[in-house]
Amino acid sequence: MRKTLGWLLSLVVLIGTMGAAGFTAQAATAAGPAAATDATAGTTTDIKDQILSIPGMSLIEEKPYPGYRFFVLNYEQPVDHRAPWRGTFKQRLTLLHKDVSRPTVFYTSGYNVNTNPRRSEPTTIVDGNQVSLEYRFFTPSRPDPANWANLDIWQAASDQHRIFTALKKIYKKNWLATGGSKGGMTATYFERFYPRDMDGVVAYVAPNDVVNNEDSAYDRFFTKVGTKECRDKLNAVQREALVRRDPLEVKYAAAAAENGWTFTTVGNLDKAYEAVVLDYVWAFWQYSLLSDCASIPVAATASDQEIWDTVDTISGFSAYADQGLETYTPYYYQAGTQLGSPDIKQPHLGNLSRYGYQPPRSFVPRDIPMTFQPGAMKDVDNWVKHHANQMLFVYGQNDPWGAEPFHLGYGVHDSYVMIAPGANHGANVAKLQDGEKALATAKILQWAGVAPAAALADSAKAAPLAKPDARLDQRDIEREPMLRP
Repeated sequence: MRKTLGWLLSLVVLIGTMGAAGFTAQAATAAGPAAATDATAGTTTDIKDQILSIPGMSLIEEKPYPGYRFFVLNYEQPVDHRAPWRGTFKQRLTLLHKDVSRPTVFYTSGYNVNTNPRRSEPTTIVDGNQVSLEYRFFTPSRPDPANWANLDIWQAASDQHRIFTALKKIYKKNWLATGGSKGGMTATYFERFYPRDMDGVVAYVAPNDVVNNEDSAYDRFFTKVGTKECRDKLNAVQREALVRRDPLEVKYAAAAAENGWTFTTVGNLDKAYEAVVLDYVWAFWQYSLLSDCASIPVAATASDQEIWDTVDTISGFSAYADQGLETYTPYYYQAGTQLGSPDIKQPHLGNLSRYGYQPPRSFVPRDIPMTFQPGAMKDVDNWVKHHANQMLFVYGQNDPWGAEPFHLGYGVHDSYVMIAPGANHGANVAKLQDGEKALATAKILQWAGVAPAAALADSAKAAPLAKPDARLDQRDIEREPMLRP
């Protein structure tokens, strides 16, 4: 097992809390998916009771799902892990329980948690359990009162570490961290700060904005992505949406009145309109494929309604209204304090843009203070480049966020960066070229400790262990503006 010393250190912490659970690891493993035997009392303890015996853990609800137990839970966390006496808050998580004898995948989206049963790709590959965590400060997992200084990548990694430490006494087998986009970033930061916790990391489409004010990689990306025909078509629509700003803003005002949208945070409707339009090209490549370019209208002959419809479909006119921004305030706060954000040039717009790419500060209420910390991403990038151990980064060839990826240098061990050809922000292992797909699958199985002998001998024979499940395996993709990975 990877990082044996780390497990021994963790066990020292766990010994003091295992009495409340009243069972042994061996007995729990032998008991199957729903219960474990208490070796001291000779009784069977339901998995729900084991979970709820963890101090600070409480049940919101259990939802039935064939072959699994699915729990929606709260876990009491320190507001500040450096000063736990300063108060606590309840952080929401879910647990898709398969069997304590199976490995466990720790999934993070970096945003809210989905409270319906879902299974990430690594969970399907290893046929395991899955813990899914809501990121701190996304409601309802927000301290009250909220001291926004406690929202940073180390505090979030410490949330994961504390939950892992609590659940490891039940789920003894190997653990993998995973997530897509901001979730992939979150899984990477967790590994950077707590490198002894996980047995492997699978980070999907994780941006790595090392130097916030140097974004030329994105500009280069947009000069070569897809085909020139498609690029020109998208650029023309985006330009036309600014040329027709006056009539289209009349539509926007009507939509705002109908839906109750307000624009206090961004400043006014005009700023919101331009922010949506400037997202258009980026958002297309983030969530669409080259083949979708056929559905884009020809700008020169398109009606106002056609321009409106394509921008609304791809960028979303609700995105920069107060009501659209509110959910994502924690993300914009982090983008403006640690994560960084793109600032790309779009020369085809000429002087039609009045504001340019507005920074994250424009999308966070003014009563929340923000100061950027330029060393945060440099630290993570340097650590990954030189210390990555059993980490896999997967990117999509046509995904703008992949323009600034993580890189691996000397000193890394058993770690990989792979690119899915033609893929967008939904890139995954299944979309890799055959040789890389087999290698990635084999590594995930190996890191989880469940690789069949055939896969260990020949990665070409590696395949997911769980049967496909259309409901469990669906990916919930939110329509997000460009600034949100």
